[in-house]
Amino acid sequence: MTQYESSNERPSAFSLSYSENGVAWLKIDVPGEKMNTLQSAFADQVSDVLAELKTKKDIKGMVVYSGKPDNFIAGADIRMLDACTTAEEAQQLATKGQELFAQLETLPFHVVAAIHGPCLGGGLELALACHSRVCSDDDKTRLGLPEVQLGLLPGSGGTQRLPRLIGVASALDMILTGKQLRAKKAKKLGVADEVVPHSILLEVAEKQALTEKPKRKHSFQDWAMGGNALGRSVVFDQAAKKTHEKTRGNYPAADAILEVIKYGLQHGVKKGLQQEAKRFGELVMTPESAALRSIFFATTAMKKETGSDAQPAKISKVGVLGGGLMGGGISHVTATKAGYPVRIKDIANDGIQNALAYNFKLLDKKCKRRIINKAELQSQMMQITGGTSFKGFANVDVVVEAVFEDLDLKHQMVRDVEQKTSPTTIFATNTSSLPIHQIAAAAERPENVVGLHYFSPVEKMPLVEVIPHLGTETGAGTSAETIATAVALAKKQGKTPIVVADKAGFYVNRILAPYMNEAASVLLSGEPIEHIDNALLDFGFPVGPITLLDEVGVDIGAKISPILLAELGERFKAPDVFDLLLNDGRKGRKSGKGFYLYNAKQSNAKKKEVDKTVYKLLSLEPKQKAAGLDIALRCTLMMLNEAARCLDEGVIQSPRDGDIGAIFGIGFPPFLGGPFRYMDKLGAKRVVELLTEHVDKYGERFTPCEKLVAMANEEQSFYG
Repeated sequence: MTQYESSNERPSAFSLSYSENGVAWLKIDVPGEKMNTLQSAFADQVSDVLAELKTKKDIKGMVVYSGKPDNFIAGADIRMLDACTTAEEAQQLATKGQELFAQLETLPFHVVAAIHGPCLGGGLELALACHSRVCSDDDKTRLGLPEVQLGLLPGSGGTQRLPRLIGVASALDMILTGKQLRAKKAKKLGVADEVVPHSILLEVAEKQALTEKPKRKHSFQDWAMGGNALGRSVVFDQAAKKTHEKTRGNYPAADAILEVIKYGLQHGVKKGLQQEAKRFGELVMTPESAALRSIFFATTAMKKETGSDAQPAKISKVGVLGGGLMGGGISHVTATKAGYPVRIKDIANDGIQNALAYNFKLLDKKCKRRIINKAELQSQMMQITGGTSFKGFANVDVVVEAVFEDLDLKHQMVRDVEQKTSPTTIFATNTSSLPIHQIAAAAERPENVVGLHYFSPVEKMPLVEVIPHLGTETGAGTSAETIATAVALAKKQGKTPIVVADKAGFYVNRILAPYMNEAASVLLSGEPIEHIDNALLDFGFPVGPITLLDEVGVDIGAKISPILLAELGERFKAPDVFDLLLNDGRKGRKSGKGFYLYNAKQSNAKKKEVDKTVYKLLSLEPKQKAAGLDIALRCTLMMLNEAARCLDEGVIQSPRDGDIGAIFGIGFPPFLGGPFRYMDKLGAKRVVELLTEHVDKYGERFTPCEKLVAMANEEQSFYG
């Protein structure tokens, strides 16, 4: 492939070169950035490129490709949206993008996008404006329109081009969920035309560019009843119903997406694009989008943080103690995400078999979905071994302990690990309730001991709490290197780590406990179980508190509650329900008996049914008296108050960490931005007023903490 540079080359994210065979090459390479993102400043650069192409009479085709080694275009630069002060400004950004992509689409020769790595948001919209798309089969390659996750819709033609390319139902599924497609799935749906090895991506794209432009018919195959008005109505009605079940009206972007796609199909592409830009501009200015974008900025910033000033130690192999649900999950993310060999130790062979079976089940599911092949499944399973002795632990760099919540047992684990491993091996304990310094008290090298609190199921939950201890009576606290290594391991496992203080409940469980206790108090006042759960679902939580208690396990709640009560005081006193439930064998889902029914017939039902016998056990006659919003506010206020206390006491290092911890750890409504952004939205004065009103109604546990009272008096906010 002989190429020569354009004569008017200048520093730009977009540069043209030409081959002797008549193929133009448009390279996208944002200077000084690891990832290609689209920025408003690039509009003139793209216009210059398009103007130059119009002067060339001998071009037979063009390939659009990335100059970055592992990404095409990761999307638009979200920072430019924060600079918009009005909906009209944001609308103009969208309109400009639409105009540029329309010019690309109308070029007289065959334009092919050669895609390797992430091709998301505006990146995919650019690719959709090309006439064909060739993707590498690399696992890094992902195609998607994730704007809905930022409270937005695709604003540069995505809502109009994608439905016409792959059909309405498939396009709605992609745009409403923000899901990202691997290359093979993209080809199967029709988003991509070819999938080839990365080594021949440009070669295949070049050949494609030299062929005639494809003449695509609008794709009606997914429009029920042949694409007639009735069929389209059915598709949209089903999508709207399914979407509302998930969003409960809390995410305006979802409704806007349905509206804009439907409008474009009814009135044509031109009017559809106008409506897309208009609604995009309006969504940018919504508080929901601002909150969701704040989460994006927070997680992006956190990726660069190391937890301490020290450099992390090198990790080559990881040990896991315990083959239960947590141990199986921790070994899975360590082997398959982080890529480290894992050695599991359990007291029984059954524990090892359970952990291996758990991993195989997860990998087999990926294999059946064609995410990995059988060879990759076998390769990843070979990364995980286990036994009932410490054989194979001599050279592990980190041991993650996931045994029962028993201090004597954990002390024994610390002593055993220190004897069987090297002096530099880190002991990370996955405890949810025991103070780390108490566990470290049994260590000869307490500086190597750290808390690493995962959430269940480990392979799904994105948060990890990293908990250094300050020292024991006989030894030092967690070293800076140990903290940095624990943070680095969590990131490699695909987690978002937050560093929290070694205090009772740490952060997530500490703010969750009063919320759950209050839900139990509401239940004991006679409110129906499903009414309580629905109230918090409507508020924006992904699962109701009573359902959550069943999922986590009543026995776990009963174990943690006395620890928090002893350490933190009467406001953590749980209602007297745990003993009654446990004496009746109601541990929740794991025992097949809880607040809801878990028999085989019920397991196949779409909607869970309440086990009404629990009312008799608790001496209750359920009757709906309180409004759903009142119940939601009552439970959530307890969480907000405790979150403010955690910040004041230094349990978390910043409001940002508190927001990410609550969203990623317990599903605090993302569209509210987290507890601290939500309190800023209400205003400290209003939060104190609400808490004071609840003191009068329900008791002293609602007393606003000193920090909130001071902030209210001084009219301060958490984010300034």
